[in-house]
Amino acid sequence: MRLKLYISPCPNDTFMFHALVHGLVDCEGLEFDVEYHDIEQLNSRAMAAEADVSKLSCAVLPAILKQYALLDSGAALGRGNGPLLVKRKGFEGELKRVAVPGKYTTANALVSGLFPMIEECAPMLFSEIAEAVERGDYDGGVLIHEGRFVYERRNLELVADLGVEWERLTDLPLPLGGIVVRKELGADVKQRMERVLRRSIEYAFANPMASRDYVKAHARELEDDVIDKHIALFVNDFSLSLGAQGRKAISYLIGEVVE
Repeated sequence: MRLKLYISPCPNDTFMFHALVHGLVDCEGLEFDVEYHDIEQLNSRAMAAEADVSKLSCAVLPAILKQYALLDSGAALGRGNGPLLVKRKGFEGELKRVAVPGKYTTANALVSGLFPMIEECAPMLFSEIAEAVERGDYDGGVLIHEGRFVYERRNLELVADLGVEWERLTDLPLPLGGIVVRKELGADVKQRMERVLRRSIEYAFANPMASRDYVKAHARELEDDVIDKHIALFVNDFSLSLGAQGRKAISYLIGEVVE
């Protein structure tokens, strides 16, 4: 069976999906046509029910759960992994206009919920936010993916780590993203997809350098140390299985934070 698989080009996705995409683990008869999209594109395409299997932001789950089921494997969820709210160095005004990496992202839901004094959250491509804040187009910006590791190289400074703020509020790990499968494919395909993805992640943990060329082919920042930090932060035991705590964190997010 061939499945249309949409993931992001960020290192945690390509690291986890490398073995699956390249047939390095038992895929139980599943084959994949892979497309790579920015997280907000993934969210929008999931709402249009384009893919059979897709990465998306946890904040968009309420909008797509009629069509898709969340997998137990593949989540970007953990502690100390939050998006970063930054501003231009020397900016002393209130943060009124903030650039965010998409309307439907968990990052937008977090900054809107944690900082209600912000009057406008302007969606834009995540890789363009840092430069836009530096130029003074916005009072601040929310950085995700590799951008959170390299902002100090620019004329930017940290206002708040949204993951730290989330954990202070909830004492739960922060659920940023997950993997969903189309419900109409049936329970058997869902179960196979969960097993195959878990095998792919286990392979990645056991062979951490095997995916390096694949990861670098899609990464925005190519330095090995940035890639390693990204993977270490976003791929963990919750990626193998959400578990009770992971499911509780997602339930809190979509029940209390997402409007």
